[in-house]
Amino acid sequence: MLRFMPVGDSMTIGSAGEHTWRYRMWQHLRATYRAPFEVVGPRETLYDKATQGPTSYEYADPDFPRAHLAGWGEGWLHMAPAIRESVRSCRADVLLVSLGLIDLGFYTNAEQTAANAREFVTEARAANPHVRVVLLPVIPNVRAEADAPFAAEVARFNELLAKTAANLDDPTSPLLMASIPESYDIHTDTYDGTHPNANGEHKLAAAFAGAMHQAWGIGGEYGEPTGSASHPAPGRTWGRGSSHRAVRR
Repeated sequence: MLRFMPVGDSMTIGSAGEHTWRYRMWQHLRATYRAPFEVVGPRETLYDKATQGPTSYEYADPDFPRAHLAGWGEGWLHMAPAIRESVRSCRADVLLVSLGLIDLGFYTNAEQTAANAREFVTEARAANPHVRVVLLPVIPNVRAEADAPFAAEVARFNELLAKTAANLDDPTSPLLMASIPESYDIHTDTYDGTHPNANGEHKLAAAFAGAMHQAWGIGGEYGEPTGSASHPAPGRTWGRGSSHRAVRR
């Protein structure tokens, strides 16, 4: 049985009232992965903008495995010290990681952020020497449109992240780079230039799903959603490119 752990920042934890890309990924795996699996992680909540903390359980559809390791305002800097215990306690096999934007925006430059990413991998492997990691590059947000130095840091970090994945890749603990969906548009796939709306949630899930399917044969191609319920439609593709364990339902 594979145990998948979503790891990320505000784009992954999501906020009250959202489905999150975690939900879309669970739907996809349930439809295409023909083996038992779990979604695991030490946290379950959404971010509540009213309380300004991770206190909400108001998912658009709460009936899914909500476990994750994600935090609003958290990045590689925060997750590197937390990942060893999270992998160990939750017995995670596959990490789906979307981090870096908050680091570059507030904490560290591209080189420092890449160093924290390497530490993250080292710490994860200390807990599980066979852990698999899928890394999503940073998607430039609305700030990058107006702030050229910030956009350059994002581009530089994505180059360093790809090199890190290539250098640290190991047959016993593979690192896999996903691709930013070619069609991702911050003006139509986010609600504020950064955080994904329903379209963006699907495209982020599709980026992880496509990488795992193409490289490791896990699951299938991501199905195009049909309406707001957004269950994958077979044969059509969508993009390319708490100590709780929530069990497959």
